[in-house]
Amino acid sequence: MPRSRHIVRSVLRTAAVLVLALQSAPDLARHPPRGAAPGAASGQFDYYLLTLSWSPSYCLVHPGDRYQCDGRGFGFVLHGLWPQFDAGGYPEECAAESRLDRAAEAVGRTIYPSPRLMQHEWERHGTCSGLTAVDYFRTADRALAAVQIPPAFTAPASDRQFLPGQILAAFRSVNPALPPHALTVACNRAELSEVRLCLTRDLEPRPCGRGVRDSCPSVPILVRSARRS
Repeated sequence: MPRSRHIVRSVLRTAAVLVLALQSAPDLARHPPRGAAPGAASGQFDYYLLTLSWSPSYCLVHPGDRYQCDGRGFGFVLHGLWPQFDAGGYPEECAAESRLDRAAEAVGRTIYPSPRLMQHEWERHGTCSGLTAVDYFRTADRALAAVQIPPAFTAPASDRQFLPGQILAAFRSVNPALPPHALTVACNRAELSEVRLCLTRDLEPRPCGRGVRDSCPSVPILVRSARRS
């Protein structure tokens, strides 16, 4: 009989652990550890990260991308609008239709520099937005339109160097509504790669969540010119 009571207690403890785990599952799904969370539930995220790529740096590494780099002379271009978690990390490749129909392609081609990037961004990030592809691209377009690009970065004709803080200050000067910690600068070594802006789900500027930070050294960084070839 004592052994039987011991077995019953063990079974009850195991059941209690399973119940607690099931009760916690929604929170774990909403706030996963830092890094990607493949296959997360679509629409479950806290805010957006609008990412603007500095095209001259991209094209130096990808000269064969004829859509973005063949004499286009682009400066900042839309890289993506990425759902994010406040606690760090982000969902990706969620369970949604990954193929784009003609209506979605027609919208996406007006905001992304290349069809390949458009498809990639929808598959990896857009499917986690909880929106249709058309609505996701329209949301990205509205987010992009809400950001003013400083004159020094519209289409510089020669290479220049800036401290990361100067780049942030230039963006804040033409976007005075930005709150603290809403904007970050990303570098590839000591060269400008991207500027990233954190937005609410309603596309209002907001402070970034955990893990979104500057990745540039505290030295003057190279900003390549937007020359047309």
